[in-house]
Amino acid sequence: MEILSDLQNGECGKITYNSSSPFEIHHILCKLESIVKHPVFGILTLPEKGSGPFPCVVACHGSRGWVEHHQEHMNNWLKAGIAVFRIHSFESRNVISIVEDQMSVTYAMMLCDSFEALKLLYTHPKIDSRKIAISGWSLGGTVALYSAWSPISETLAPNGERFAAHLPIYPAAHIRPDVQCWENAPIKILHGDIDDYTPLNLVYGLIDVTKECADVEVIVYENSHHSFDSKEPLTWSPNAIKLDERTVQIDSDGNMWGEIEKGLRIPLNEPFERKIAFQYAMNFGAHFGGNEITRKRVMEDSKNYLIELFNF
Repeated sequence: MEILSDLQNGECGKITYNSSSPFEIHHILCKLESIVKHPVFGILTLPEKGSGPFPCVVACHGSRGWVEHHQEHMNNWLKAGIAVFRIHSFESRNVISIVEDQMSVTYAMMLCDSFEALKLLYTHPKIDSRKIAISGWSLGGTVALYSAWSPISETLAPNGERFAAHLPIYPAAHIRPDVQCWENAPIKILHGDIDDYTPLNLVYGLIDVTKECADVEVIVYENSHHSFDSKEPLTWSPNAIKLDERTVQIDSDGNMWGEIEKGLRIPLNEPFERKIAFQYAMNFGAHFGGNEITRKRVMEDSKNYLIELFNF
């Protein structure tokens, strides 16, 4: 892989590498070869102690970009001896937030960023390629979750690079593939019971349809809204585009569609189709904010899961 930074092998810091910007998973599966490559960047941070090779977490931000509580998780991982590669998918595309449009940067784009980062890290002398996990929050949690779906990983990493584990934190779990083929890697979802932005019922629905072919578990935190691991007070965001019980299907040919109402299906492959779906569904308004009890628990849970996973 071509690395476009000035860093020497073994160093950490900002690394620029090539990725691409497919709008939807449909474009990953069906049109990836026609999509132009462009640079994105991430920041690799190694633990202060030890000489490596280190286990590593590829970290993906949410719809607001990088915020304080994301960094707290990453600091905990670093103190535990785990390297972190923090992907800057928004800044790489000159975007600040997508809470109110969910269009400027998509999970499909971030999936490309994540797999290109994985391939880069596989060659890094300070990283143990057998121990690279992926984690993310909200939008980034969706990336961490569906990077375990084999048609995506086989397309974006045809030479066999795979994440050793997936740690999605309050992801949008609304995508339902017809092809139920998942990687042989554990998926641990951390979710709040009263999340009205990316509802918990979608996680349970995904587990129901994948239980025979994917290793998926969920830890549910009581009395916890979206962003339960933050220090922010509970707030209502009236223009946030949220999910409900409706799902997005992907058929065996890579085409996406949704049932807007019973018996009424619309395609969801292209940007204008997503806009139509938003206008029809009118799903706006959600709560965001921390829960101090949950916050303390999840900081320990995310760290301990990785420690146990990497056996150190």
